[in-house]
Amino acid sequence: MAKKRQKPNNYAFIDSQNLNLGVRDQGWKLDFKRFRVYLKDKYHVQKAFLFIGYVPGNESLYTGLQHADYIVVFKPTLAVKKRKKVVVKGMEISVV
Repeated sequence: MAKKRQKPNNYAFIDSQNLNLGVRDQGWKLDFKRFRVYLKDKYHVQKAFLFIGYVPGNESLYTGLQHADYIVVFKPTLAVKKRKKVVVKGMEISVV
């Protein structure tokens, strides 16, 4: 009896800010949509969980990530005061 070959069951757990800043540090801009295709083709990643801070008003970003086949998991954000202005720490990504 021949054994049936199982498909790999690979998952990716991605911290969006660490990934984005690491790529940006190399002088690149990450295309999240193409990156998802790369994960699927190269590593057979079935599910890609993308951890990202939730900021009201960025719904189109989150929708774009979901359309690119990420499972978006929201994490708390931290508002910090910087030069008399409040900024949300960890929110510097964009989807092409």
